[in-house]
Amino acid sequence: MRPTCFYIGFNIFCRKGYITRLKLSLAITQPAMISSNDFRPGVTIELDGEVWRVVEFLHVKPGKGSAFVRTTLKSAMTGKTLEKTFRAGETLPQAVLEKSSMQHTYKEGDDYVFMDMQSFDEATLTTAQIGTRVKYIKEGMEVNVVRWGERIIEVELPNTVVLEVIETDPGLKGDTATGGSKSAKMETGASINVPLFVNIGDRIKIDTREDTYLGREN
Repeated sequence: MRPTCFYIGFNIFCRKGYITRLKLSLAITQPAMISSNDFRPGVTIELDGEVWRVVEFLHVKPGKGSAFVRTTLKSAMTGKTLEKTFRAGETLPQAVLEKSSMQHTYKEGDDYVFMDMQSFDEATLTTAQIGTRVKYIKEGMEVNVVRWGERIIEVELPNTVVLEVIETDPGLKGDTATGGSKSAKMETGASINVPLFVNIGDRIKIDTREDTYLGREN
């Protein structure tokens, strides 16, 4: 006959007089692990309480000693970079990230409010949380909000955006042939270099990854 048992905390007390302890793995979900041998650009890992992306990696097998993996990591939270060496085959927790499409609905002070247009859930992020990407965000723009667990750690912009020039030196006739450039301020506050022929009121396409002018939009 199976013994009658009951739980107190993580202990199981049974009528037959023995006590067994529940394994913590039953109560705690173990994180997915990844080997340093499987590092590739874009892989995300958890390290010292942060999420890091592998930017570059190099497998090194010296003549003497153990093999290792030399990496350049970039924090998904702050954007800072880190040079880090791991033992070959060393395992680390893999950061599981979730992306959801959200629309920037309005700004209040330093707070940017985004809404999931399907569930109507809202998320509020400060300028500091968004970082340098904030200079390209305008109302109505759709972005990818990246979550690590319940925490929003990043906002991914489209690779290109179209913004209106609100401030720049006047363009002069014939400037299209000079090949020069000048600074222009966008409706979101971003400043980039543009060709001399660009004028106030022009809508231009910008590469948000390189902060570069791509062309004028009709």
